[in-house]
Amino acid sequence: MENNTIIKIENLVKQFPVGGGTFTALNGISLSFGKGEFSGIVGPSGSGKTTLLNIIGSLDSPTKGEVTVMGTGSGGMNAKTASQLRKKHIGFIFQTYNLMSVYTVYENVEFPLLLLKMPASERRKAVLDAIEWVGLTDKIKSRPPQLSGGESQRVAIARAMVKRPGLVLADEPTANLDAANSHHILQTMESLNKELKTTFLFATHDDKVIRYLKRIVTLADGKVVSDESVK
Repeated sequence: MENNTIIKIENLVKQFPVGGGTFTALNGISLSFGKGEFSGIVGPSGSGKTTLLNIIGSLDSPTKGEVTVMGTGSGGMNAKTASQLRKKHIGFIFQTYNLMSVYTVYENVEFPLLLLKMPASERRKAVLDAIEWVGLTDKIKSRPPQLSGGESQRVAIARAMVKRPGLVLADEPTANLDAANSHHILQTMESLNKELKTTFLFATHDDKVIRYLKRIVTLADGKVVSDESVK
């Protein structure tokens, strides 16, 4: 891969068994994304954008073609390799937050670093920094049921960013938020993108998200129909 390219997708096909046949969710996708991009895969429901994001995040595998992320190719990837890639290099932000309700904000954000076996003193600094990035230092001992939707999504961003991953994948991150909270979340991610040079890749059909993107890849029926940079 070129030095600046962190995602390279070549002739990607993804099919799912349906009844006695197959459904082709992605059909011949070829794309690449570089370090520090703030990009989105957009399109209507059923266009294949979440499937594509899941394959990039090694949560799913291609039927045909090759996907290389942070130097790791899907061709030779087993479950252990995929787990290591996600653990070390990829942060995920989901529309449903996926926080652990019995853990505090601090403990939710700390969890990825426990998986990495980071020393306690380093871990504490990284967690406090991440919580400060999203403006929730005053909620550090709160648990998810005590938080608003916007606050919960900010915790999810802190958890995704705490290990300073090279890549953050965000699937409809504003779907459950009102306009004010959506803009707060997007501005937070935009500033982290600029400050840390983290690549952000969204799957979305939300106009509020699309307005922030610097590159828009549009899918329809599992194919790329446009790919444009936004000034």
